[in-house]
Amino acid sequence: MIYDFCATLAGSGNQYPAIANRQHPPLRFYQIGKGGVKVLVNLEEKKGIVKDLNDRFSKAAVVIVTDYKGLDVAAINDLRRRLRNEDVEYQVVKNSLMIRASEQTDVALIKETFKGPNAVALSYSDPIAPAKVLTDFAKDNDVFEIKVGVMNGKVIELNEIKALSALPSREVLLGTFVSVLNNVPTGFVRTIAEIPRQLLNVLQAIKDQKEAA
Repeated sequence: MIYDFCATLAGSGNQYPAIANRQHPPLRFYQIGKGGVKVLVNLEEKKGIVKDLNDRFSKAAVVIVTDYKGLDVAAINDLRRRLRNEDVEYQVVKNSLMIRASEQTDVALIKETFKGPNAVALSYSDPIAPAKVLTDFAKDNDVFEIKVGVMNGKVIELNEIKALSALPSREVLLGTFVSVLNNVPTGFVRTIAEIPRQLLNVLQAIKDQKEAA
């Protein structure tokens, strides 16, 4: 299942509808309040959410926790769009469910941060992309807070996330790597080609010395 959280204000109350499972989309509501996100689902649905999120935590290359408190609907939609363009998931789940979902995953290292109105950004292949998007978004939105993250079994603090965001994008790194790979065979072949030529030069020099003697 995929929990794709919509940032459209429902009615006049402080509620956001969330579409769960893009293939089978029953509508669920997540009420945003001071205590965080109240998930209006039954026990079986909660178990499903925990299992699905546990799988995602296990597979993610990086997970970054954010506090979205104070953002309006337009800002949340903008953030979601930016992350989606980079193939990054952004999920809002009740803190108690996220704590349970973090069990036996690296995310358990930061479960104590699951307090208040949290949302998590997950990337499965590119750890740089979410760091870049979140850092850039925070520059334009003072109320938005990047709290902490986890990557490769290690906790990454805010300064490390910012440092990660300053790295070249995955596409640039891949392009550089491919360029290096393309250059290696050329240089190697050129080096190999020089060996017979140098050997012939040495043999010719020895022959010339013998003839001169």
